Amino acid sequence: MLKSLSKNLQEKLDNLSRKPGVYIYKDKRDDIIYIGKAKVLRNRVRSYFQDGHVDAKTRHLVSRIHDIETIITDTEVEALILEANLVKEHKPRYNINLKDDKSFPYIRVTNEPFPRIFPTRKIVKDGSRYFGPYTNVIRMKALLTTIKKIFPIRSCNLPLNDKTISVKKFKVCLNYHIHRCNGPCEGFVSREEYNRTISYIIDFIKGNTRQVERDIRERMLDLSEKLRFEEAARLRDQLHSITMFSERQKVLDNQFGDRDIIATASDDGDACCVVFRVREGKIVSKDHFYLENAHGENIAAITQVFLQQFYLKVEDVPPEILVPCHFGQDHNSLQKWLEQKGNKRLDLIFPRRGEKARLLEMCTRNATHHLEELKLKKMQSKEYIAGSVKALQKALQLEKPPRRIEGFDISNIQGTNPVASMVCFMNGRPAKGEYRRFKIRSKQSPDDFAMMHEVVKRRYTRLLKERKNMPDLILIDGGKGQLNAALAALGELGLDSQPIVALAKRLDQVFKPGYSDPQNVPHDSAGLKLLQRVRDESHRFAVTYHRSLRKKRTLTSELKNIPGIGEKRKTALLKHFRSVENIKAASVEDLAGVDSITPKQARLIYTHLHGDN
Repeated sequence: MLKSLSKNLQEKLDNLSRKPGVYIYKDKRDDIIYIGKAKVLRNRVRSYFQDGHVDAKTRHLVSRIHDIETIITDTEVEALILEANLVKEHKPRYNINLKDDKSFPYIRVTNEPFPRIFPTRKIVKDGSRYFGPYTNVIRMKALLTTIKKIFPIRSCNLPLNDKTISVKKFKVCLNYHIHRCNGPCEGFVSREEYNRTISYIIDFIKGNTRQVERDIRERMLDLSEKLRFEEAARLRDQLHSITMFSERQKVLDNQFGDRDIIATASDDGDACCVVFRVREGKIVSKDHFYLENAHGENIAAITQVFLQQFYLKVEDVPPEILVPCHFGQDHNSLQKWLEQKGNKRLDLIFPRRGEKARLLEMCTRNATHHLEELKLKKMQSKEYIAGSVKALQKALQLEKPPRRIEGFDISNIQGTNPVASMVCFMNGRPAKGEYRRFKIRSKQSPDDFAMMHEVVKRRYTRLLKERKNMPDLILIDGGKGQLNAALAALGELGLDSQPIVALAKRLDQVFKPGYSDPQNVPHDSAGLKLLQRVRDESHRFAVTYHRSLRKKRTLTSELKNIPGIGEKRKTALLKHFRSVENIKAASVEDLAGVDSITPKQARLIYTHLHGDN
């Protein structure tokens, strides 16, 4: 067991239950940093505090654990479900998470007497059914367009019910006349018939087209026998469109099997999972999902997290799921949970040979391809820049490459208009959209140390509040004094392990916490050149902001000193000319053209700004 555990933490570890459940780790600020599940809570939680953890991620996690909470469940399956829900809700920093999962669209079938079908990115728990998620929006829109062409359903949002229909409150629109809607608003179709069409659409979305084709063919023949040829002809056209759509889908399995195929690829903290949905032996969709915080995690851990997050909201669970690995002790509980989700017997299979292994390999190639696409997309620089990031990591002995660097600088002249800047470099290049400017609030100006303390604390208080990731490296423009001020601010926020250095202007010396002497970083190294670029950019940004405030203050004060020009007229001038510089460039006639400014006042303003000449 690790030494120097707090009394509270030691008591929690001593009193852990031996039942299944979920454990929650919290830091000093009471923020949830990790959520996990366990077959035996006592064994699993205590294992984190044993000596000998190999990976840096676990060591870093354990160093930040300040409190532990547990939720006991009756079964492993209940623990698995609870873990998935809690991770999705809280998105803890050290858990693997689906990236941007809220942005994925779904197809929604509303819970109404005459349901509507449309795309949505928001799930409302009102009895509606949701199909997805779809990572390929174009493909989803094409599917919806096909549905609207084949099946006549309403696209309006009218509040249709028996009462509004019986009193003829609404009239049919153009869609009825072009056979894109069967007119439920005027009662031209019964609720039973309309909802039969909706059930066809749901099967169509799921990829179960063979049953839809059989039902429509039977109804078409029945209508023909009853001499209702016009209705039969419409069903014939529907049948033809469905058949054409089905034939375009790639056939994988002539045995008409329903299964999902899931593969995972990971590299350097990034991961991608690909899902092939196979229905009736045909690929009906292929989607890929990126995951974050996968540093040091194996394929089994990443895939298990994905399964829990993906199937948490998916309604259509097939009887067979192919996966790229076995999940050890969790395999059976995962399978039982998926069976509960799908309400049927399910096989969670890791195929090692044969046709299923070949299908899984094809899916894996797709996952690798999408991961490579992500890597290329993330690369915002040439090889030299990437090399400089690696060189800086080596020079400063950082645990991971400083892909995101945030640099701070203070600017003030004799204590007037003190400001600070924060610039951001991503993969060695400026990310100007991430730049921030600060007006110093402290009354201790001109105290560079106090100002640096204030700005660093303000920046990372906000970052923690918004639950955003900390930068890989903080750079302070200054020497040991500025560095210590920033360290004090980080310490007050519980961020003692945050990587931070200072770069002094004189001799470009690099200072690290815990070292009295500057670091030995070669002056011709790519790592030092990167630090210099960040430092120079933060200085430029701070000075530019300081100059603009000083200039604005000087010019604005000129307007204040003009007799007879109060706040109302000053506001009118600034609103009309948009800047004090434009006011100075204006003629007497231009000034007199402003509302509430008389010719006499215009001459007074002009004379004051330009002198008697």
